[in-house]
Amino acid sequence: MKYLYLTLGFLCLGLGAIGAFLPVMPTTPFLLLASFFLSKGSDRFHHWFRGTKLYKKHLESYVISRSLTLRSKVSILALATTMMTISFIVMHNWIGRTSIVLIMCFMYYYFIFRIKTDSKPTNPDIAAADE
Repeated sequence: MKYLYLTLGFLCLGLGAIGAFLPVMPTTPFLLLASFFLSKGSDRFHHWFRGTKLYKKHLESYVISRSLTLRSKVSILALATTMMTISFIVMHNWIGRTSIVLIMCFMYYYFIFRIKTDSKPTNPDIAAADE
C-alpha cells in the first residue's frame, strides 16, 4: 500500500504542477490529494512536499487558517466559472447543463458561506506576492 500511496501522491503532484501553469487544469485539488497520499506513503516525502513552493503558494495558508484571501477566492471562482461556462455553452444536453448550473451554485455557496475570508495572508511569501 505504501508504494501505491507514493505513486498516487507523485502523480497528483505532477498534475498539480501542470495545473499551476495551464489555466484549464485545477491546481489545488491535485495538491490536496498529493498531500494526502504522500502523508500516507512516507513521512519523509510528506515533509518534503510541505516545503515545496507549490505547497506554500497554493495550500499552506488554507491549511493553517482554513481561510482564503479575497483575492484567492475571486481568482479561483473566476477561473472555475469561466471553465464551467465554456462547458455549459458547448454542452447541448439539458441534464449536463442542469448539472453544471447546480455545481456552480454549490461552488459559490461553498466559497461564500463555508470558507472564511482572511483579510491578510498568513504566509509572508504570499503577502509579498500579493503586493
